[in-house]
Amino acid sequence: MDEGLIPHLRATLADAETLAAAMGRRVLASVVHGDFVEWAAEQSMLNGERQSGFAACIMNPPYRKVNNGGRDRLTLERLGLRVTNLYPAFMALAAELLEPHGQLSAITPRSFANGPYFEPFRRFFLARMGIERLHVYEKRGKVFADADVLQENVVMLATRGAAGATVILSSGEGFGDVPRCREVPYDEVVRPDDPHRFVRIPVEADATEIAEMMAALPQTLLGLGVQVSTGRVVDFRSAEHLRDAPDGSTVPLIYPGHLGDFRVPWPPASSRKPTAIVLNQETRPLLVPSGTYVLVKRFTAKEERRRVVAAVLDPADVMASWFGIENHLNVFHRDGRGIESTLARGLAAFLSTTTVDRFVRQFSGHTQINATDLRHLRYPAAEELWAIGRAVESGGWPTDQRGTDNLIAEHVEAWPAQPSDDLIYAAAS
Repeated sequence: MDEGLIPHLRATLADAETLAAAMGRRVLASVVHGDFVEWAAEQSMLNGERQSGFAACIMNPPYRKVNNGGRDRLTLERLGLRVTNLYPAFMALAAELLEPHGQLSAITPRSFANGPYFEPFRRFFLARMGIERLHVYEKRGKVFADADVLQENVVMLATRGAAGATVILSSGEGFGDVPRCREVPYDEVVRPDDPHRFVRIPVEADATEIAEMMAALPQTLLGLGVQVSTGRVVDFRSAEHLRDAPDGSTVPLIYPGHLGDFRVPWPPASSRKPTAIVLNQETRPLLVPSGTYVLVKRFTAKEERRRVVAAVLDPADVMASWFGIENHLNVFHRDGRGIESTLARGLAAFLSTTTVDRFVRQFSGHTQINATDLRHLRYPAAEELWAIGRAVESGGWPTDQRGTDNLIAEHVEAWPAQPSDDLIYAAAS
């Protein structure tokens, strides 16, 4: 689309044609000056009318939101594609442009691998393409640091047609690093029984064991009678009702930065965010009644050691009739109200284990954890979570990560004790 690049591209491809001719080969090259989304749509690739496809596609697609009502969104919806970002749109269109056994290699953010927004894309893409290789760049600051892409980046190699038996997985910090590499069954990357079609990238050697441990847990969140949602307060939409300090007209407003060690101390000693929201008719639908809730950060800073950060919002710590919970937090609740305090403590301790943290990284990387991800997890039996909660109530919260892990091992059947060395904790950090 960039007018300034066209002459340079044509000159480069002309050189390629000349070089090929000198080697006795015939190469024909062309530059398409236009919008890839519009161009692919014009090929009628998605309605079965194509005459021939491409053998290969190599892409670094644009990472940009698809605007509601914009030309790209309208074009994609006409083609039956529901996506929120241009990069999965490019990948889906490329999948349709490929001939059988044609290959796609793409470098993208990792966010397509999980979450509800990318589920339509995953269904569309995985119905057409089999993943052959996945490479993860683990350091957000080392790859595309100048492009405001704050997620892990991945390179995918996929082939048009049925998936193979295995996938090669590798990882490294940045370009030029010698990667760690392993080959795993395809079903460990895309599980056939997963209704959300998550793409897992279990690069660590013990990732299979961790996944099996989680799969063996007996309970779902639904079976516990507990739901998880994102906080209802979107601060920029409620800016006129937010206050830096509480007064007689407000109730507490909880941000991710207000979470402490398993608890929510309020009001915080210091905060760059508002700490209160006015209670009135406009804000009441955004609030939850006083009770005990488990909060999990949706986003974690790259400096944070843990991927899953959980805490208990306890009315004994935050005394008010209503709470405001900001949208960057996931909230465990029961039908919009609090849950039993003992159960809440058991859930928060379980979510804070090294094993849960490392399992979540298999499909969620280092960027965010959605409510859908938390619903997708399996959990210990209700009586085991209650036993963990009672142990916390009688003995206090563990003071370190090993203590948290051992607490779960003591009360959850078939959950192995953590190793005596520090390797697992080094990996988690």
